[in-house]
Amino acid sequence: MKLKSLLATTALCAGIASPTIAGAWSLEEAAAPYAGTTVDVVFLLRPGYEAIEAMLPAFEEATGIDVNIIKHPYENALGEQVRDFVAGGDLDIALIDLVWIGNFVENEWVVSVDEIMETYPDIIDPELNMDDFFPLVLNAFGGWNDTIYGLPFDNYSGLMFYNRCMLEEAGFDGPPETWQQLMDEYGPALTTGDQYAYALQSKRNETQSADSFARMLWPFGGSFLDADFRSNLLSEESQAGLQFRQELMQYMPDGIVAFDHAETVNAFAQGEVAMITEWSAFYSTVVDPDTSRVADCVGIAPEPMGPAGRKPALGGFSLAVASQADENEKAAAWLFIQWATSAANAVEYLERGGVPARQSAYADPALAETYTFIPALVESWQDGVPEFRPRFAEWPEISEVVQEWGTRMMLGEVSVEEGAAEIGTRMEDILESAGYYSGDKPLAQ
Repeated sequence: MKLKSLLATTALCAGIASPTIAGAWSLEEAAAPYAGTTVDVVFLLRPGYEAIEAMLPAFEEATGIDVNIIKHPYENALGEQVRDFVAGGDLDIALIDLVWIGNFVENEWVVSVDEIMETYPDIIDPELNMDDFFPLVLNAFGGWNDTIYGLPFDNYSGLMFYNRCMLEEAGFDGPPETWQQLMDEYGPALTTGDQYAYALQSKRNETQSADSFARMLWPFGGSFLDADFRSNLLSEESQAGLQFRQELMQYMPDGIVAFDHAETVNAFAQGEVAMITEWSAFYSTVVDPDTSRVADCVGIAPEPMGPAGRKPALGGFSLAVASQADENEKAAAWLFIQWATSAANAVEYLERGGVPARQSAYADPALAETYTFIPALVESWQDGVPEFRPRFAEWPEISEVVQEWGTRMMLGEVSVEEGAAEIGTRMEDILESAGYYSGDKPLAQ
């Protein structure tokens, strides 16, 4: 995908000059006109945010810009930001989840990177190098309709965490390459008594709709919607993936439908399950002897492949300049976003517990020896589906439907076909009311 922002960056990198000395751009000089400005941003209660917060004094000292961090749990972050933007409040930076970007852009709450570059050429770091971001991640988390709005921040991929010791005892020299192998070979060999081969977090919330339901659609060639924005859940491929999930439950712990991330990660960390597919952000939990009984046995691999290839779960955020900010706040906000996501800071961010989206951050082989999730993460970001969860404004409403009927499928209250048909009907009703079928909204996700 040819993105205007990438082209603009190339031009800037070739010819940008400092306000004082050509070729000697510095953060301190670029920020000087904005010293004393305060920018407000929402942060989550997660390691990646703690990492940047720990690094923040260096930025504030260099720039004179104050960053006011407002902390919220993930469950509250969207609502708090929406209320602020609707009311014309104080937030100067938008924290955008993968599935929020369509909503934020269509409501004109954020400013594009192109606009920032055109308006404030002197604050664009010549080392910005947008090409250094993993293309999949930049497009999925920061892009909408061929335009970049946010820079990737605190990004995750679904990975397979496996207990190397348990697999070796069962006669396996590595994790399954495919989902079918997990079912046919690993499942029976690793499920016995109170030990299970696999756990799929499936609690009735976004965990059910994204981490469980969607995870089984894409690798089997399925999807939520077809090209005409009609339900694709009754297609042969989607049905195959959802039926596979039902059959795989025989190798999962009892009560798996009530497992959220914490229960799933804990079951793995306590040695109760041999494999989980979870976010890369849980790496530190499962390799820490204080929180994991299996720390010495943890192996990391990409998620298994299905008939349609490897289509891992995508999760994470971008940071974008809020349109409601005044001119000085927009410039100061950009300087912070640019600094926080920079290639220069990416390795320190990684070492402090964050997950940068910079390709250059993972180039040092020594880092991969220390942080063993790196090779699997890099491989998973080579191919994926930006619309793993549709990224338009109506996703939260659709997610509620998927949560209800996806849970009922797993519990056996309805068949896979009946549940998929019900979700499809309700999903299309939501999209029709929103104006997609009348042409009021573009068919973009």
